[in-house]
Amino acid sequence: MKFWQPHTLKDIAELIDCTFVGDANFPVLGMNEIHVVEPGDIVFVDHPKYYDKALDSAATIILINKEVACPSGKALLISDDPFRDFNRLTNHFKPFKASNTAISNSATIGKNTVIQPNCFIGNNVVIGDHCIIHGNVSIYDDTIIGNNVIIHSGTILGSSAFYYKNRPEGFDQLKSGGRVVIEDDVDLGAACTIDKGVTGDTTIKAGTKIDNQVQVGHDTVIGKKCLIASQVGIAGCVIIEDEVTIWGQVGITSAITIGKKAVISAKAGVSKSLEGGKSYFGIPADDFRSKYKEIAAIRKIPEILEKLKEQNIK
Repeated sequence: MKFWQPHTLKDIAELIDCTFVGDANFPVLGMNEIHVVEPGDIVFVDHPKYYDKALDSAATIILINKEVACPSGKALLISDDPFRDFNRLTNHFKPFKASNTAISNSATIGKNTVIQPNCFIGNNVVIGDHCIIHGNVSIYDDTIIGNNVIIHSGTILGSSAFYYKNRPEGFDQLKSGGRVVIEDDVDLGAACTIDKGVTGDTTIKAGTKIDNQVQVGHDTVIGKKCLIASQVGIAGCVIIEDEVTIWGQVGITSAITIGKKAVISAKAGVSKSLEGGKSYFGIPADDFRSKYKEIAAIRKIPEILEKLKEQNIK
């Protein structure tokens, strides 16, 4: 998330009532999660295990809960609760704004686009030309939709990220200030849910077709001309490269990459990054040849045990 105008380190420190290390006029241009940070961004870290990762990232302002040696060219914001203060910044720079109408006056809708009854179109939404938005679709604030997009009934674009901190008093949600971006020629089936990014974009690229009841987590990027069948669940921060095929009820864990032209068979459980150009199945998912060898070996176990029994070997 980029701020609408540059701020200084001192400005941000005063906003969240914390101390800082660095030049008071150090420029602050935005805030982002660690996987998408750029110079000028704030990133937060609240556990020593991840200090080095945050300090070594592209972010130049680190919101941290302990004063540490500050790398050259960077600045620190010292907070007793970085998670809380990151949320305070999100609330300040991207506050929730209620819409008084079903289709916000600030929404932009292209030519020859059809919006069926009972849809909600939020603030600052942009919908391109020649789209069809079927009934009971909800499109949250700031969503961007390209041309020739079809969205079927009951689909929701822009729901909050499933991202929580476990506190003694209960779960505390990390606020979502990002967007959903749908490129040209995308089809979304009925009852899909596409979560917006925490600070960046959840993106579905041109020509991808998604079946009914598919969940796409925050900050995930789905490439061009992918096919995703019904009831697939994709966690946050996943990268799915171009022309990937994912069949029904596949589950994909967070922060991994699925390579170009990979094919994942139904009911697979994907727990690690997968190389492109191969076919996968099983739990955990592996390429076909490896998985069939594994299954063949398992089937031989009773035979091996029987032979051992015959030889009185335990």
